[in-house]
Amino acid sequence: MNARITIIADGRSPTARSWITRLLQLGCEVSLVSTYYFDPIPGVNQFTVLPLALSRFNPGGAVQGAAGGPPSLASRLRKTARGLAPLYRKARNLIGPLTVRRHAKAYRAFLAQVRPDLVHALRIPYEGMLGSHTPQGLPFIVATWGNDLTLHAQRSPRMRSLTRRCLQRADGLTSDTLRDIRLAHEWGLRPDAPTLKVPGSGGLDLAAIDAISPEAFDPTPFNLPAAARWVVNPRGIRPDSVHQDVFFAAIPKVLAEAPETIFICPAMAGEKQALNWIAEWDVADRTFLLPKLTQAQLFGLFKRCQVFVSPSSHDGIPNSLMEALACGCYPVAGRIVSLEEWITPGLNGALVDPRDPAAVAEGILAALRSPGEREKAAEANRAILQAQADIQVTLPAIEAFYRQFLTP
Repeated sequence: MNARITIIADGRSPTARSWITRLLQLGCEVSLVSTYYFDPIPGVNQFTVLPLALSRFNPGGAVQGAAGGPPSLASRLRKTARGLAPLYRKARNLIGPLTVRRHAKAYRAFLAQVRPDLVHALRIPYEGMLGSHTPQGLPFIVATWGNDLTLHAQRSPRMRSLTRRCLQRADGLTSDTLRDIRLAHEWGLRPDAPTLKVPGSGGLDLAAIDAISPEAFDPTPFNLPAAARWVVNPRGIRPDSVHQDVFFAAIPKVLAEAPETIFICPAMAGEKQALNWIAEWDVADRTFLLPKLTQAQLFGLFKRCQVFVSPSSHDGIPNSLMEALACGCYPVAGRIVSLEEWITPGLNGALVDPRDPAAVAEGILAALRSPGEREKAAEANRAILQAQADIQVTLPAIEAFYRQFLTP
């Protein structure tokens, strides 16, 4: 597809980077407006960084060697902010919407420079809000990821106003759930605007995932007992949407029946909240907080695990969930509308109350008790992924969707 597409996204995000990779596979010329400093993306030669919503002070830190390089003052302040993450989040909700208009002029100047055929913002806050300033006549598409409309849009009157403005300006919408497509129309998306349900990553390369061996993940450096039954939770610390306090509270309940189980949490190494929960429930000997893993390591880990846990109350279809399913994990996830589009309890996973430790524990235990159910679920999930998420299916759908906005 010969098209010039500008993406507005967090350039660090694996999901955004995957979507960009899919566009490059389609033959598009991609430019990027990133709201965070990011590692260079092969094939993306035109980019700018517009640090919306205090992103330059993000407690998570900028990527080393990131494109553009953050100012040294921001680096020092970011270090200080690591211990102030809750305060940072509150400030971002209040101040974030005010930063959008401030960067609108620079955004339009970048568009004038790269002259794209269309613009696609990969989530509403705050990338889609910036995208609402796209000049009329230039097609603007927005994506929703998980909690854009069920959580973030509700945080303040200003967030509601800018969410509505974004969807009223949008010429089209991509989403990983039918729920968000319905909600987007309620928030102002035109009834005749084209929509596409597709994974936020642009789809999974199932053949590439299948080619990765479980040995891609080496448990030795982390002292993981090979003989244990492995439960993985890679969702990280996501306040208000993923209830990790409930997950850690469920661990002793699982261990009471299945003491040979271990709980593995990638991208949580050193997280103070997680360490506090581990101490509170006295599960340090069965819980392992790992650093951020490479994609191959994560796939290898998933292939060694029996159960994937995501106790979320605001979500779409998480990319990590789809990846875990592709590797054969049995999913235990929050009972929410978006996941009901994907998981049928008793067929291909379990949906539980994400705020109830006993319910989460029972979901995990039921999966551990039933190897036959796990095998049946793995077969069902493979069929669903092949039909809805494999790039052999998603790439033609994405190309057809974009063509609706391109001048012949």
